Amino acid sequence: MVLLASGSGTLAQSVLDAAAAGDCPYRVVALVSDRDCEAVARADRVGIPTAVIRPGDHPDRAAWDLALVEAVALFAPDWVVSAGFMRILGAEFLGRFADRVVNTHPALLPSFPGAHAVRDALAYGVRVTGCTVHLVDAGVDTGPVIAQRAVEILPDDTEPTLHERIKVVERELLVDVLAAAARGRLHIEGRKVHLK
Repeated sequence: MVLLASGSGTLAQSVLDAAAAGDCPYRVVALVSDRDCEAVARADRVGIPTAVIRPGDHPDRAAWDLALVEAVALFAPDWVVSAGFMRILGAEFLGRFADRVVNTHPALLPSFPGAHAVRDALAYGVRVTGCTVHLVDAGVDTGPVIAQRAVEILPDDTEPTLHERIKVVERELLVDVLAAAARGRLHIEGRKVHLK
């Protein structure tokens, strides 16, 4: 699989750490980013090939999307994992890797999509939130749900404290889903994804 990441790389690190374990059924073949960041450095440190495809190096969004497709396709991945990749993937990319792009989100989708899910859950006053692993489609956090785990919101939670607790669960869930995918246990039927 190829990881896409844009930031500190803690989610990517959890995938890399699991891959380094002897019983892990998947292998990370590359990490691709849209900028120089700690996620790239993390992959470099463990000998995973990396590529940086900067949007500013391309004349427009479509050209960048095509360059991203070409960079990822070089590694012929079975799965592409958006592990903190802060860009919306374009039609060219999603067409090339249809039903093979996985993302995580720090809420129980379809509740609280978008970039401020943790803040939105706290503001709304829900008692439970969590994380979702889903397939990526052309919308923002609208792809078919693969798996979800709940996280209770505590009375004294702030956005940072709640987000940190969600991240712990999110990392574990992503690794579990990727292991299931590598073992051929994901079956997609329209909007439903079954874990066999």
